[in-house]
Amino acid sequence: MHRIIATFLILLAGGLALVLPQSRAARAETLSIGISQFPSTLHPLIDAMLAKTYVLAMTQRNITSYDQDWRLVCLLCTELPTIENGGAVPETLADGKQGIAITYKLQPGATWGDGTPVTSADMVFTWEVGLHPKSGVANLEFFRRILAVEVIDAKTFVLHLDRIDYTYNSLPLDLLPAHLERPIFEADPAQYRNRTTYDTNPTHRGLAFGPYRLSELVSGSKLVLEANPTWWGKPPAFDRITVRVIENTAALEANLLSGGVDMIAGELGVTLDQALGFEKRHGDKYEILYKSGLIYEHIDLNLDNPILADARVRKALLHALDRETISQKLFEGRQPAAHASVSPLDWVHSETTPRYAYDPQRAAALLDEAGWSVLKKGIRHNAAGEALVLEIMTTAGNRSRELVQQVLQSQWRQIGIDMRIRNEPARVFFGETLSKRKFPALAMFAWISSPELLPRTTLSSDHIPTTENNWAGQNYTGFRNDRMDALIKAIEVELDREKRKALWAELQDLYVAELPALPLYWRANAYILPKWLRGVQPTGHQGTTTNWVENWHSEGR
Repeated sequence: MHRIIATFLILLAGGLALVLPQSRAARAETLSIGISQFPSTLHPLIDAMLAKTYVLAMTQRNITSYDQDWRLVCLLCTELPTIENGGAVPETLADGKQGIAITYKLQPGATWGDGTPVTSADMVFTWEVGLHPKSGVANLEFFRRILAVEVIDAKTFVLHLDRIDYTYNSLPLDLLPAHLERPIFEADPAQYRNRTTYDTNPTHRGLAFGPYRLSELVSGSKLVLEANPTWWGKPPAFDRITVRVIENTAALEANLLSGGVDMIAGELGVTLDQALGFEKRHGDKYEILYKSGLIYEHIDLNLDNPILADARVRKALLHALDRETISQKLFEGRQPAAHASVSPLDWVHSETTPRYAYDPQRAAALLDEAGWSVLKKGIRHNAAGEALVLEIMTTAGNRSRELVQQVLQSQWRQIGIDMRIRNEPARVFFGETLSKRKFPALAMFAWISSPELLPRTTLSSDHIPTTENNWAGQNYTGFRNDRMDALIKAIEVELDREKRKALWAELQDLYVAELPALPLYWRANAYILPKWLRGVQPTGHQGTTTNWVENWHSEGR
């Protein structure tokens, strides 16, 4: 009898040993986020895609970033270096020009997930990758202006820059883990973008030093993040965050209602028109936040296309669009028409920049001047008998963009342009078509900026992606303009705010005169959150809410 009781107690003890972890697992805090795009890569320096930025902000941190109040702050550094506090010191360069030396101190506890400390060596390696002409990074100029990285100690380094510009102490950079990536890079820099650990082994612990690390990736479907034990900062409240990718925004909404996801990210979620309708139907069950910001929905024009190389055709395209009606009818006025590439919310916005009014007659006259004057079955032709046919592309499954496309197609048809629609999944559109300039005519998407962000990578002639530079740069239009190049350089080094604003005004005037892209509207993001979620603070700029994911928590769940 005693033996039976003893056996029972052993089994009971064993049972309790099994039940207790299950009980803890049941109590574990989890969060499921729905987004509409899957990253084309997780490498911080390759491809400019918001989906990647959103995820990486949970696993890594920029050295500096703008916060919710649009102030520059440290994330990975310990104190923002300034000229005033002695962290940044002007210096005379060998050629007699003025440069600046800026000292950054990294968080002492910052450690990659495999236990390797985040050090100055990672900064040196990141700079070497960014500087290499074959690495294929998105922002070449950023690295070119760094003359040297001087290592003071494991956690302190000095950047020697070739100029003093108005953003001298901004370092919006994700460091690369030198201990993992250097051997791959040095083996073949030209093939590095195809062999990086971020793509070949994305769940490697050594890729993360943020509050979370990636534990599972299902391509095109989901990314699972778990709390990172090496994170130095405030412990995150959620043990696990699952980012589910549902590219069709109608299906994304359905997944929220069915419980497939807890929230929809404003950065990459449902479109504004969907959110407005959702709020009317389900606003009592969810917290819905709207945030206007520096999000420029526009159409890049491939200027190598001989039709679009003619500025008269570009101007006709814009005159034929009734953007004010699009804003009112589709977005209830919450996404105002854009008239240039600088947001009215940004202090450098110019009120005097000329605007293109909706004027179909003027558009028709411009097309006539450009030689597209023969109408056949409602479509314009030139003297050689060629039809005025163009193609517009965007991200497939984005209901708002697809609806706008149809409106644009209809309005352009009214002036005799045959506009064809062909869309692609976001990871293909951003990762291949845009980055390698494969779109034949028009590409609709958004640029997301930080305050007073200089459009160096998108408008400078030396940032056009080519096979020679391994598709580095973001000047997808192929825009080449000497005055624009000069303005960008002049703005960068002008420290006087009023003089700089005047230069910004000239840049905006030149932009609307040349029209390398067609302004559409300034986007507002809609965040659909469960009522129990706290701590999500939209920024209105390219710094995503996930930069502060450790502040998210549940209340009364």
